[in-house]
Amino acid sequence: MSIAILGISYHLPERMETNEDLKRENPDWRIDELYAKSGISIRHVAAEDETASDLGYEAARKLLERNCVATDEIDYIIYCTQSPDYYLPSGACILQDRLGLGKHVGAFDFNLGCSGFVYGLQMSKSLIASGEARNVLLITADTYCKVIHPNDRAVRTLFGDGAAATLIGSAEDKGSIDRFVVGTNGAGAENLIVPSGGFRTPRSPETAVEAMDEVGCIRSRDNLFMDGPAIFAFALTTVPRALSALLKKAELALDDVDWYVYHQANKYMLDHLARRSKIPSEKMLIDVDTVGNTVSASIPLAISRAVDAGKIKSGQRLVLVGFGVGYSWGACDIIWD
Repeated sequence: MSIAILGISYHLPERMETNEDLKRENPDWRIDELYAKSGISIRHVAAEDETASDLGYEAARKLLERNCVATDEIDYIIYCTQSPDYYLPSGACILQDRLGLGKHVGAFDFNLGCSGFVYGLQMSKSLIASGEARNVLLITADTYCKVIHPNDRAVRTLFGDGAAATLIGSAEDKGSIDRFVVGTNGAGAENLIVPSGGFRTPRSPETAVEAMDEVGCIRSRDNLFMDGPAIFAFALTTVPRALSALLKKAELALDDVDWYVYHQANKYMLDHLARRSKIPSEKMLIDVDTVGNTVSASIPLAISRAVDAGKIKSGQRLVLVGFGVGYSWGACDIIWD
């Protein structure tokens, strides 16, 4: 008996923003050049009254309708988001009630962003392996678009909103969740951040003052800030090391892996990471064109869409790698069934 992913479902907001939409709003943006690097032509954007937990609820509802396991056999909800509905209570508690799950269910949130799915798998596997849970519902959802300034081309062209729900439990067949490697370097925290809004720096008229940076991007301290070159340098240094550490731990060679499913940051980043680690381009899954960077939902969303397209097949080995905000990173290998 192994512990495996039993199912994944996802949900995207109805509203979409195309590159043509952005060009009409910002005629001076070089959209073709931005697309050549990002590989993103469309992103989904949550409505004003639509939250990350709404997206997560829809993704989970779709997954539960498949009846992978009886709902009364789900013992935990783990909810990863950096776009909470409230400071408190926990969004996982609200989702337990909305989904109609039993009151025996444990529920908690965690805030980790781009590496959150891998961390969530590790926590889910640990709960099941310890005997504390039979099945765990992992929900990953983010709505970064709500904190992006419309005139900040550094981030507006990259991020989209979305959610995924993943069911983890015991499997009698050939699926499994195997080894993990994780890491943290909080010294990079200020390179991907929303500076105001928490108790360290509450929002105020002063934090809402907009300014233009040296490359022409406009934002306030209430908006998402990303130092693109710093994030790129971090990823190019850290991610290949994490992959090497995982392959060594799992006693795998590069060729033993059928698919590499990295956090879907952008095509430029993924292409460089593949070359740095000598991953064959046909094994690096890239799925950003019509969804963008959906943060914590990007890995499960990419897996689900690749399964639907017939790319990922039962029995194949996948290496999953999340990296970004924090800085934090995590890698794991799984057998898909």
